[in-house]
Amino acid sequence: MNKTVNIDWSKLGFGYVKTDYRYISMWKDGKWDDGKLVEDNTLTISEASTALHYGQQCFEGLKAYRTKDGKIQLFRPDENAKRLNSSCRRLLMPEMPVEKFIDACIQVVKANEHFVPPYGTGATLYLRPFVIGVGDNLGVKPAPEYIFCVFCCPVGPYFKGGMTPVNFTIADMDRAAPHGTGAAKVGGNYAASLLPHEHAVKRGFADCIYLDPATHTKIEEVGAANFFGITKDNKFVTPKSPSILPSITKYSLMHVAKEYLGMEVEERDCYIDNIDEFKEAGACGTAAVITPIGGIEYKGKLHVFYSEKEVGPVTKKLYDTLYGIQFGDVKAPEGWIVEVK
Repeated sequence: MNKTVNIDWSKLGFGYVKTDYRYISMWKDGKWDDGKLVEDNTLTISEASTALHYGQQCFEGLKAYRTKDGKIQLFRPDENAKRLNSSCRRLLMPEMPVEKFIDACIQVVKANEHFVPPYGTGATLYLRPFVIGVGDNLGVKPAPEYIFCVFCCPVGPYFKGGMTPVNFTIADMDRAAPHGTGAAKVGGNYAASLLPHEHAVKRGFADCIYLDPATHTKIEEVGAANFFGITKDNKFVTPKSPSILPSITKYSLMHVAKEYLGMEVEERDCYIDNIDEFKEAGACGTAAVITPIGGIEYKGKLHVFYSEKEVGPVTKKLYDTLYGIQFGDVKAPEGWIVEVK
């Protein structure tokens, strides 16, 4: 495909850009249809759709990367497919076969290949797969029909001027409930985070950190990302809880820490009162890979980790390795990369 687009890749942020094609498949009468690429970026749905009234919807986020030799690759899309299905099960929505999910992503990337930013810009093509309950429905029950859609937008590098640490404060609200939907990637979790996020930003913080909803003693999530800390004896530690979204980036970093950097890895409780056990800390997710945490405000005091100005050496190594794998500069573990051909 020789199409070109007039985009200044260096000025791209994380915002919506209308691309040429998106993939849509309908679930009706107990099965998904074959799915197809469409040009229209609007959906027409019933006013009584469960997605609108009862929050019966979930989504995913992943990226397509251009390598040095011009190839395009997806990073662990099978894990996104599995997590989407886990969210679907939680909300009584039909699952999407993993192969169909990956094929839909590949179709969208190929059809919008000219929107995949060049290697070296730090920019990527972000993919947003989602499932919504639609159809005429009034009672609180699963929808009669569903839409699965994948659209894409080119997005800029998360850190424009290089990676810099940011500060967080502890939220005074909960993101999820014990035994709730915290482990599912559903819109309601994000709706619940808008107000505490605004409170944090108004007070000069990047975002807030959510403690476990039952006891408010353990770190769970950092805004919309997962938390990790590097202990003084060089262990990679990340929280374990049934109300944390299982981040694909986090599990990838755990593998990188162990297999590439030779570190011990622990998934366990991270008590807020024990944060001085960490010499470095970060938030991890698809958008930024890693956002270094400079400090956390707790009970009116700012606890600073490595530095408020500089990224810690272990955090930097973790970031460089995973970023290198995603862009094809570092050899990936088997099965992590799907080439778009």
